This record gives sequence, structure tokens and C-alpha cells, in this order.
Amino acid sequence: MKAVHFGAGNIGRGFVGLLLHQGGYELVFSDVAAPLVDAINAADSYTVHEVGDGGVDTVVTGFRAINSAEQPEALVAEIADAEVVTTAVGAGILRFVAPPIVDALRRRSDAAPPLQVMACENAIGATDLLRQEIIARAGEDWGALAGRAVFADTAVDRIVPGQPADGGVDVTVEPFYEWAIERGAFGDAPPHIPGAHFVDDLTPYIERKLFTVNTGHATTAYLGAQAGIESISDALADETIAAAVAAALEETSALLADKHGLDQAELAEYRATILRRFANPALPDTVWRVGRQPLRKLSRHDRFIGPAAEAAERGLPTDALMRAVAAALEFDHPEDDQSVELQRLLRTSDATALASEVTGLDDGHPLFPAVRDAFVQRVAEVTIA
Repeated sequence: MKAVHFGAGNIGRGFVGLLLHQGGYELVFSDVAAPLVDAINAADSYTVHEVGDGGVDTVVTGFRAINSAEQPEALVAEIADAEVVTTAVGAGILRFVAPPIVDALRRRSDAAPPLQVMACENAIGATDLLRQEIIARAGEDWGALAGRAVFADTAVDRIVPGQPADGGVDVTVEPFYEWAIERGAFGDAPPHIPGAHFVDDLTPYIERKLFTVNTGHATTAYLGAQAGIESISDALADETIAAAVAAALEETSALLADKHGLDQAELAEYRATILRRFANPALPDTVWRVGRQPLRKLSRHDRFIGPAAEAAERGLPTDALMRAVAAALEFDHPEDDQSVELQRLLRTSDATALASEVTGLDDGHPLFPAVRDAFVQRVAEVTIA
């Protein structure tokens, strides 16, 4: 069995690739970073180091890497006879993943089992997005190709911090992980991925993860940066920050319970687990890494505005989430392009117009007054400064 995974970075090697290896798949990583591809191909194995309570080291073997920018034909050939394709590249990059998959499907025999495609991204409906890109790329050929692939949405969760500069292709991760996969697409032949679990309705799992893990992680980062704290674990050791993060997650849990009927006690236990994970002092994670790309994280369907907008529509509280939004507007990290751009926009734009542009909300939405106020306050602060 063979799996082709797009994105040979830390998540690709330390989570998705690891579980595929444990499922018995021969691993082919695809990436455009030539030094990383060369380093992977120079290694006979790499080790995934779990740090924290219960952590173990796992050695991964049986892999190789392809530079998709320099070896497009080799990549297509690998996909053409693979069983599984996965991604961990970022939802915005999926449009570049679609062309080699389409070319591979054109070479694939109708007699072969359908290629099993799963986008493992921090986004709702990422596999659906990839499927749409594939259909668009295939054009009028899609009718003939449609039976050669099946698509399943997934929800993935594992904290993989910034890695030590001298770590090579080894990866440091937390012990906890979750990989939920939509069952229906596979019929009686799901992929063999130990540790993953298959579910009939993925939406509650995706939103529980995004609106708890991603919202909580980013909230910790922005409040920590605001307080001048460097690491995520140190930020959560601050009682005021810990209380503010917990309050934000109580608001997202209220939405999840109202929208999906999830059990409040189970959500409380899940929140407690997430906060313990963030507080793991063995994970060398910084507020600057976790808080990067604030413009994306403040967009309409991401971890703050997404749940807060739905909560406001349902008449649920959003004060703690808006406190996190205000902290995100203060995130000022010169090494992050989006942070630099956000601070420039705050200095040069009309606050109300910018609030609408960044968050995708208009003045008719029930959340917009609170969003507008946060932007107005931050614009006033940077103007005075």
C-alpha cells in the first residue's frame, strides 16, 4: 500500500505521515522546499518525539520525498498507483494540489480501487474544497474521472510546536492526537489508519476542534503577547489569562451545545483536556508562532469571528471572544507579514470599513457593533501612539 502526502512539514511528518506509516503504508512526501526534500531523502528514518506525560518516541521508516516543483511527472506517477492521498499544506494551497491529482486520475485504471483523498487542514470542509478544485481542473473530463477517486472530510488535532534548529527531520509533538474521518465515502473499504476514528457526521467534530483547540490556542497567544509573555505554557500559568481563555471556550462550547446538541459535561471535560495540553511545559511553543497570521485568524469563518458570529445570531454571549479579538488586533510581530500588514491597516484605514473588510461582517450583523468597537478602540490607540 502507498500513500502520497502533500506537505512534508512538521504536521506531515509528525502526525499524518506517522499514522499512515503505522497503518502499513509506504510514504511518499510531496513538498516544494528543496532543502527539506533533500534532508528527508538523505535519511533512512526519523523519530517522532512525544513530550509530556505518557510520551514515547516512534521511529518512522519506509518513506521518500518528491520535490513537486522540480519533479511534477514523478509526483503524478506516484499518485497514479497510490491508495491514499492526504494533505497538510494549508487550505489556501489546495488549488496547487489539485492539478497533479487530476493528471494522476487520468492515468489511473477504472479497474483500480478509487483513490482515497483526504485534506487534513485546519478548515471546515477542506476536502470538499480540494474536490471542487479537482473538478474545476478536470473540466469536461470529470465525468469519466469521477469514479476513480473518493473524498472524505477530516478533523485533525495535534500540537506540533516550532522545532529546534538542529533537529533534522525528527519532529517533537505532544502525546495527544485526534484524527476523525468521514465514514460514508469509503463504503466497505476505509483506509487502514490505526488511531483514526470514522464518524457518520464530521461537522460537530470539526467545529468542536476548531472552536476549542484553535480558538483557545490563538486566544492564549494573543493574550500572552499582550502581557509580554513569551511561551504558551507560561501564558496559561498566568491566572488572569487562563481565566480569560477558559471564558472564551465556555462561549464556544455554548454554541456547540446549542447548534449540535453536544453534551455540556463532555464539552467541559474536553475544554479541560485542551487547557492541560496548552499548559504542557515540555512543548517549546511561543505566542509568536501560535499567533502568526492574525488577518486569517480574524476572517469570517475562522476561529474567532466564525463562532462569535453564530453565537450572536443565536443570542448567546460573546464578550470573552471579543476580548480575544481585541487582543488579536494588538498582535505586533515584525517577523510575521500579516501582523505587519494588520498594524499598517490600523494606522491608515477607517476603523469601521476595516472591521468589515477583515471580518467579513456588515453593519446588519448582530456581532458587528462589538467588532466595530474593537477596531475603533485599536485604531485610536495606534493613532495616538
